[in-house]
Formats: sequence, C-alpha cells, structure tokens
Amino acid sequence: MATEQFRITVFDTTLRDGEQSPGCSMNHQEKLRLAHQLDRLGVDVIEAGFPIASDGDFAAVKAIAAVIRRPVIAGLARACRPDIERAWEALKHAARPRIHIVLASSDIHLQHKLRISREDCLAHAREAVAFAKSLCDDVEFSPEDATRTDPEFLCRVLDAVIEAGATTLNIPDTVGYTIPSEFGELIATIRRRVKGIENVTISAHCHNDLGMAVANTMAAVAAGARQVECTINGIGERAGNASLEEIVMAMRVRHDRYPYETGIASEHLFPASQLLSEITGVPVQPNKAIIGRNAFAHEAGIHQDGMLKNPLTYEIMTPQSVGVPDSKLVLGKHSGRHALAIRCEQLGYQFDRRALDDIYIRFVRLADKIKHVEDHHLLELIRDTHKPAASATPLFEPLPTAIATAAAVSASSYESPKPFPLAPQTNAFAVPVTVPAEHPDQQDYLWGV
Repeated sequence: MATEQFRITVFDTTLRDGEQSPGCSMNHQEKLRLAHQLDRLGVDVIEAGFPIASDGDFAAVKAIAAVIRRPVIAGLARACRPDIERAWEALKHAARPRIHIVLASSDIHLQHKLRISREDCLAHAREAVAFAKSLCDDVEFSPEDATRTDPEFLCRVLDAVIEAGATTLNIPDTVGYTIPSEFGELIATIRRRVKGIENVTISAHCHNDLGMAVANTMAAVAAGARQVECTINGIGERAGNASLEEIVMAMRVRHDRYPYETGIASEHLFPASQLLSEITGVPVQPNKAIIGRNAFAHEAGIHQDGMLKNPLTYEIMTPQSVGVPDSKLVLGKHSGRHALAIRCEQLGYQFDRRALDDIYIRFVRLADKIKHVEDHHLLELIRDTHKPAASATPLFEPLPTAIATAAAVSASSYESPKPFPLAPQTNAFAVPVTVPAEHPDQQDYLWGV
C-alpha cells in the first residue's frame, strides 16, 4: 500500500526569532532583501518581525507585507491589545496576513515572569485570540515554554484558543529542553485530547540548547505536526533554532522514513545561507550540515578515492541539489595518491608511478607543515622535485605561478571553487556512474590514510 504523502508548511522565522540571535540584527533594507530570497526559496510563511518592538521593525514588517505577495506574512504579538493592533497595522496590506500571538503557559514563566495565575493565562489567551480574529482571519497561537508546561493545563489553553478562533497552534520548545520521544508524545497527546484539533494546524518550534532542535522537529512531524518553524543557518536565541536546510533535506534524502513534501526549492538553500551570512556578518561553522563549507569537502584518501570513482560512495545528496557549485577535494596530509595524481593532471602534469611516489612523499611532508596544499604550492613542489621534468608528461601549458595562486585563492571558497572532475549528477538521488579504472593495480583506498 502506498504511503500517504503530507504537505508540510515551512514557517521561516529568520527575520524574527533568528534576528534575536546576538549579532544578527538587520535593518529595514536588509530584512527586505532577505525576504525576497526567502520568497525565491519557496517558504510558505515568513515571520517578518515583531512590529511593536521598534519603529524600524514595524516599518520592515509593513514593507515586506506590501511587496512579498506569495507567502503568508506573519507578525508577532504578545497577548495584549496594543501589540495586536500594532501587528495588524503593519500586516493589513499583506496579500495573506497572519497575526502570531505568544503567551507563556509554564508555571515557571507564569509565576516568575508574568506573575499571573493559570486562570489569568487562560483568560488572556482567549481574549487575545478573539481580538486578533476580529482583525485577521489567520491567527496563530504559541503557548511559550510549552514543553515545560503541565500537559493537562496546556490542553486547556489550546482548547480555549481554538474556541476563540486560532487557526494554527504552535508548540514551542522555547528553551530547547525536550527530547524527540518526549516531544513526539506531547504532539500525540495534544491530537488526542484537544477539542477541534482536527480543524487547525499543529506547528513545532524547537530551539537547539541540547542540540536536538531538528530531531525534535522531525519527531513532531512524525507525530502529526504539519507546520515546522525554522531559520536559515539555524540562527536564533542562544544555541539557535531548528535549521530549515536540515529539516528540508532530511525529508528529501530520507523520503522513505519521512514521506512528506515541502514547497522548498532546495537549490536556493546555499544562496540563502550565503546571503544571510553576508548581511549579518556571522559566518557559518565549517562543519554545518548541508551548507557549511566542509559539507561537500573531502580530504581523507579513502574518501577522495571513492569520490573520484563514484560520488555516491561518500555523498548522500549532490551539492548542486542544495545550490553548492560542486564537491571539493582538499589536498592535505590525509589525501591519497589518486587525488594528488588527478590534481597534477589538472595543473598540466602526468607522472608515471615511480615519479608520483616521489611527489607524494614530498607532498605529505609539506602537508604536515602547512595543513592544506594549494595549487601554487603543488606547482612549486613539482618543479623542485623534477628538474628537468623528465618523468612528467605535460598535458597542456602549465598554469603560470600567478594564475595558480589566484586559482588557489578561489578554490578556498564555494563562490568560485576549482573542483575535481566528478561524475555528473543532476539530483539528490542520481544513478551511480561507472568509471573505468586507469590503473587496475592501484589501491588508492589504502594510500594517504
């Protein structure tokens, strides 16, 4: 029997929760620029900001609402009339506006932050949603710190806001406290106990304090949530939010386990990541999944040999499927002779086995000292090792040193990489391509390890 396919709504909060990350604030024009990229990416909802927070945030939300017409544009408001009125003023000209109301529900927040009772919380939630509904058809409600809220009381709050007109119920793991099995059970409990839940969308908003934001989000989806709240690069308060690119590609690559569809054009993931880093000045960690600079880079000889024979040996998705130009084989002390030979050929030299062994020994010594061997280093090594290059057969005119140096600089970034030749692939699930072995006796998987 075919598995039913579900459409997951992608709610991007980079411009609101993401911007609250220290050092990631954006001005009016920067927010508008990123909003256009999120539109190209295909997100379903853009949470454009918190309109009452400042005049600048109000202006940014209003501008985005006026020009970005395809996705829903949401604005955050606390559960009080001034916030809701301000949010609606910013959103009212949007093609598809949404007011997003947040009110804490855990006892620790009620007692120490808001200093109100549970009954007061219920009343405020009901009144705020009803007022927002009188202004806007699309109202989302978030019980802040839901994962530390008594489940019985949480269900009472959700009952109340559905009755008042909420169309989306967002369940936030505000402090990144929950774990996947627990969060999945909470979503299942809400689906069983809350009245009218079948008429609204359940959403998940997870923070990464324990490093489980994406795993918790996926558990929520498996348990019945149909909206995910996330950010580009996973930016957000403290340790950040669930990463949009990781959620989307988990569903894409492991569709057998996560049979869900999104409207995301995944080839725009890397450009969105790059734009956000450019705007905020905050770089992405090199080993960040999907869009980090090392996500499609390989240095180990075993890996490089496998990649040169068939990229599927070590890559579960193609770099092009997420907008990265190509894979990159990094020449370092862990590299093997196969990768070294290919790079030499690209630079204009082809060596016999004995000469390559000589080059390789010197290459490893150099790599031990300087970590990464760039093209200009390799050219100097080749020329110093073979004078004259009797054992080297030029394939074409070698690169001049100045050009090689420039090529090495460009090869260090994704924007203009100098990739190794890989089997052509066009999607994340390409058919393996068989490459005939040029040297059957070579065992590159044993070299350079």
